[in-house]
Amino acid sequence: QVQLVESGGGSVQAGGSLRLSCVASGYAYTHNCMGWFRQAPENEREGVAAIDEDGNTNYADSIKGRFTISQDNSNNTLYLQMNSLKPEDTAMYYCAADLGPGTLWTVVIGYNYWGQGTKVTVSS
Repeated sequence: QVQLVESGGGSVQAGGSLRLSCVASGYAYTHNCMGWFRQAPENEREGVAAIDEDGNTNYADSIKGRFTISQDNSNNTLYLQMNSLKPEDTAMYYCAADLGPGTLWTVVIGYNYWGQGTKVTVSS
């Protein structure tokens, strides 16, 4: 059974940093694309960043230059380093895995597995 468990969320002031982690179990971690999404209250879930098995990355325009996605295959962990946080980054952040072949990384329904989320709150 595939499980994705996120951690690292919290409350920070604007300009601060957080690092999110997502540990995958029961999943062939080295295969396919994994990503981070976020959902603010009353908003749709949106793609933040993704990384494929070759280490190629994609980022949403709103976080480019501030966030970095990475993965450690040795311990099946996906990371999201978030710097220069803004109040508009406040959201629940979700880890997603196993993007369908040929599917754009931002497509929510394209992923087969999701974590429960970790909350990030950025105050001004």
